[in-house]
Amino acid sequence: MIQVQELSFSYKHDRPILADINFSASKGQCTAILGNNGAGKSTLIRCLNRILEPQQGVVYVNGQNTRELKRNDVAKSLAYVAQHNAGDRFTVFDTILLGRKPYIKFEPTQEDIRIVESVISRMKLEDFALRYIDELSGGELQKVMLARALAQQPQVLLLDEPTSNLDLCNQYEVLGIIREIAKTEQISVLLIIHDLNLALRYCDKFLFLKDNRIFCYGGIEVMTPENINEVYEIPVTVQELNGIKVVIPFPNKH
Repeated sequence: MIQVQELSFSYKHDRPILADINFSASKGQCTAILGNNGAGKSTLIRCLNRILEPQQGVVYVNGQNTRELKRNDVAKSLAYVAQHNAGDRFTVFDTILLGRKPYIKFEPTQEDIRIVESVISRMKLEDFALRYIDELSGGELQKVMLARALAQQPQVLLLDEPTSNLDLCNQYEVLGIIREIAKTEQISVLLIIHDLNLALRYCDKFLFLKDNRIFCYGGIEVMTPENINEVYEIPVTVQELNGIKVVIPFPNKH
């Protein structure tokens, strides 16, 4: 479980990017972080794992204050997948093995190797295991970076637009895997996502950011046309199709 209390962040003396952020996310759940560009979504998850240090506020993971943890222990608790990842001259296998770095003292153990092989199988990356990641497509690389994060066996998984480089089929496949892992491994997943329909299908909680603050946070009850319109400034309706809720926008005609 992750709990955030009174978190605020700004760059030097600029206007606040985040102000008075308070929320908690439970184990086994996927939480969508939603909002317009510039709302502070990426800044928020970077503050959670201490890539950025907030000016005030506390982040707890399973009751532990992350500011009191060493960097290596933070990496054991929280794993982060950025939106853009550079392709280095490592094989897929070695890249995923880097996810075990917080646990490796001298050299990888057989347990480390087993975990990497299990993640590769779960992410269906067997055919890519010995390829170099600078030879992969953007979508393939995104799946490898997610696999590396899963190899960390984190308690909290932070994802910045995990479907941004994926085709339609892979978007559903990857989010399905993320949701399954959250539930089976009892991981708390927080993901930034722009597609509201993917969020509705695969997420349990929805956190809307607007004007540097949390506009609303909750379950399916907060995914209303009124809230979506207020945050994104576009009229929408929320309908049910084959038992699945979908958001249909109605942009103003020009």
